[in-house]
Amino acid sequence: MKKGFRGTGTVERVDFPNKGIAVTDDGERVIVKNTIPGQKVEFVVNKVKHQRAEGRLMEVIEKSPLETEEPCPHFGMCGGCTYQTVPYEKQLDMKLTQVKKLISDAIGTEEESGYEFIGIHGSPKKSEYRNKMEFSFGDEYKDGPLALGMHKRGSFYDLVTVSDCQIVDEDFRTILKATLDYFSKNNIPYFHRATHKGYLRHLLVRKATKTGEIIVDLVTSTQTEGFNEEELLAGFRYALLTRQYDGRFKGVLHTKNDSVADVVKNEGTEVLYGDSYFYEELLGLKFKITPFSFFQTNSLGAEVLYETAREFILGDNKDSLNGKTVYDLYSGTGTIAQLMAPVCKEVVGVEIVEEAVCAAKENAALNGLDNCKFIAGDVLKVLDEIEEKPDYIILDPPRDGIHPKAIGKIIEYGVENMVYISCKPTSLARDLQIFMARGYRVEKICCVDMFPNTYHVETVVLLSQQKPDDTIEIDLDLDELDATSAELKATYQEIKDYVLKEFGLKVSSLYISQVKRKCGIEVGENYNLPKSENARVPQCPKEKEEAIKAALKYFAMI
Repeated sequence: MKKGFRGTGTVERVDFPNKGIAVTDDGERVIVKNTIPGQKVEFVVNKVKHQRAEGRLMEVIEKSPLETEEPCPHFGMCGGCTYQTVPYEKQLDMKLTQVKKLISDAIGTEEESGYEFIGIHGSPKKSEYRNKMEFSFGDEYKDGPLALGMHKRGSFYDLVTVSDCQIVDEDFRTILKATLDYFSKNNIPYFHRATHKGYLRHLLVRKATKTGEIIVDLVTSTQTEGFNEEELLAGFRYALLTRQYDGRFKGVLHTKNDSVADVVKNEGTEVLYGDSYFYEELLGLKFKITPFSFFQTNSLGAEVLYETAREFILGDNKDSLNGKTVYDLYSGTGTIAQLMAPVCKEVVGVEIVEEAVCAAKENAALNGLDNCKFIAGDVLKVLDEIEEKPDYIILDPPRDGIHPKAIGKIIEYGVENMVYISCKPTSLARDLQIFMARGYRVEKICCVDMFPNTYHVETVVLLSQQKPDDTIEIDLDLDELDATSAELKATYQEIKDYVLKEFGLKVSSLYISQVKRKCGIEVGENYNLPKSENARVPQCPKEKEEAIKAALKYFAMI
């Protein structure tokens, strides 16, 4: 299959993230994004790498049997939602299947590695669940009328005015329509991404689910030729505040941004009305949120996520962290840290975004928590500077996961248990391989859907340290010790290093001991055997077994 080939195929499955595997009549496979299992699609191949073809979706020829829901009127054009035509329970099944495949490919199945995959928790709200949107100004086609909304699927320039978007509530839609109507009537130009000329850039809207408080931030350039900016902004404020809303306005802001990049960037913000912040509540705690501070975009879903994480951390013993120090790494605005603070001695949060750290400190004070310490900086560097040593570690990294060197430092603390909260399963699967290669084992996994109608999903993992059995006293006759015995010719670490270098595989001490036993090498009666009688023990995969045998031959142990 060559680049430019146009063909049709039936989508066999969809792998995370959103990669449909379409099979042609000739049995060839091509990756086509934005598809659903069972659809018959037309595609054009736009990339071929390592004999793997990737195609761009041109048309859905036949719907999938899974598609029974009425879509949003913007579905297909807007690049936001992918699964909106699929019933919610089926969406959950798809996401669970995708994550399970990623995890099992990386560390083995539940039966092989002995972990428990609990399943997936759905979002309490299936629609109108988002508490934040960033709309862009532009046009729906070249030189067309002003548009305000989301980028068209596959387009950098064209927009879709999402006036009937279904993942936000009516207040968001009212604000979008009021804003678009006002600036269209006043013929105000948008900031063109190619020429870097124009005024209107983005509209940031946030609304708290629990308190109903609303904050709107208009992001523009400083190019004000042809109009009086002060009068224009006064009219914008009036246009917003004179509409009817279910919630209540807390603030109207104006942010200046002359960056050429198409991102929301704060180069100075003024308050046009009210305050520059609003409050939201999660699990009995109160949080102050500014336009640019990080906060989970699904408030009710966030409660499910953090409850799941808290259950993994505490288990059946609610006093398990009494008198202990907890690290909350990649802590954001400190939500999970503040949830754990009442049940432990101290929580140390580390976050690279300074604004988020300031918000975390303010929120901890707001909630009367005096045992939370938040540090601004890169986790990789900050870990060398913290004096307090952790008894427990919580990880909630960004989408790219944890820096490999940071993982090494985290493992060196030797804490008995950790919880990893991931927003990108591919990064999680990669990181879990490293943790397991360094002596940790996966105990439990649970998915939490924070983003209905999209392909995104959160995953919570409980990790525990695999410790060797307690030592026993033995009588050793040195005269009878054969110093050339196979056991002394290479350490476990040397075997691991050899297998990684020669085969690119990471193997655990458990796997090495299993292969040693198969080859008749003594490894100690209890070494790396499970502590409990009914424990499930992962068995070494065939590929890794062959690589370990090669290492044993290299070190003349067999």
